[in-house]
Amino acid sequence: MSPLHQYRCVLTRCGYGTSGACPVAGSELTLGKTIAKARRRKGWPQRDLAAMIDRSESWVSQVERDVIPVNSLDTLRQISDVLGISLSALLAAAPPGPTPVSTRRRPASARVDRNLGPEEGDDPVRRRELLAAAAVVFTTPLAGASPAEASTLAPLEDHLLYGTATVPKRGEVSPRGVAAEVKASREEFRAARYDTLARNLPGRIAQAQGLEPAELSATAVADLYNIATRLCIKVGEDGLVAITADRALTSARIGGDALTTAEAHRMVSSAWRRQGHLARATDIAVRAAQDVRGDRGTPETARLAASVSLLATAAYTAAKMGDRPTAHALIGEAAEAAEIGRTSPEARTDTGTQQVLLHQLSVHYLLGDAGQAIDLAKTINPAALPTAERQGRFFTDVARCFDQWGKPEQCHRALLAAERAAPQEIRRGSVKNLASGLLRHDQTLPGVRAFAGRAGVAVN
Repeated sequence: MSPLHQYRCVLTRCGYGTSGACPVAGSELTLGKTIAKARRRKGWPQRDLAAMIDRSESWVSQVERDVIPVNSLDTLRQISDVLGISLSALLAAAPPGPTPVSTRRRPASARVDRNLGPEEGDDPVRRRELLAAAAVVFTTPLAGASPAEASTLAPLEDHLLYGTATVPKRGEVSPRGVAAEVKASREEFRAARYDTLARNLPGRIAQAQGLEPAELSATAVADLYNIATRLCIKVGEDGLVAITADRALTSARIGGDALTTAEAHRMVSSAWRRQGHLARATDIAVRAAQDVRGDRGTPETARLAASVSLLATAAYTAAKMGDRPTAHALIGEAAEAAEIGRTSPEARTDTGTQQVLLHQLSVHYLLGDAGQAIDLAKTINPAALPTAERQGRFFTDVARCFDQWGKPEQCHRALLAAERAAPQEIRRGSVKNLASGLLRHDQTLPGVRAFAGRAGVAVN
């Protein structure tokens, strides 16, 4: 260990350096000052650097002021490439991640949804497991789950390019048969069985394409391409995200179903966001929310649910832009729509409210408010989240917040909880980035190397 590294470890143990700053005369070696100096040398405002590394302007500002640390090695590599600073220089400026200041146990708050039925995950055993996992994230370590297989999108890509998929042998090209396959696809996604979904989607799309009449076929095809887009987002295939989202919207317009079209617009918004066109992505989602709310041919509860999804997506994108006022205004609108839907006589669950809370968690994270995000997370009962996908996403978002906050131990616990809830969630790019960063703490985090390997990180 170098003398500089030893010195910084001493500072960390003494309570200094927890924000990434080093309290030495002149503070020349802080990571934030190193990044800010290189950015100014290029003549870039903070928003330009933020866009290049897929972060918010607020996040860059807080890093440069040494308010929050950068514990992800992949993020440091991005900054190194963009600013032309050697990775070794950034690593030298970045102190080791801080140890938690307090080890006092605090139980996670449990806010149970009494409206959930059996088909929405009200399994007493699973609820107890998830409540235990939530408590562990904020208290004690959790054992890892078994490895997840990586999903492959090659068959879907081939069908998009060449139309090579055939109708499954058991596939029934009828309204009832196609509807059953669309439902099965949704269930596979919600259960986070992404490898199974990836194998089944091409044949199901081919089956829906053979349906008559054309409008019914187009709506079913659009539904399946919407699901395909969400799968591609999970796997991180941004090129396929753009293609499947476009196919979904094209088919939805032919089919004429307002809810399918609204979801297709949400997928197109996500595609634009992932290509870096954040303002356009926000506008697409907001306009689609207005359109679906104004469609009087669709039941009000369904229109409200669709608008909640769109407004929450728009809020997420605005937060990614670093536009704090717009992000908070949009998530507020989504919450209002969710509350109207929840109190409607036709309402059966409060999934809209849950969706808003999950997006609000992400908004806080993107705006650099990790502590506020964790406070919100403690009010969410993961056992009340209706699907494995949402449960896994919740714990992954909690892990990202702890990473941003500079708390590697809690980040690791949250990732293990995500793996327990939805093993295939840990193959996502965001989780791999977190796992790569945690490898810096492998001497103090037992099992982190094994977890990184299960997440698909090349571990020496």
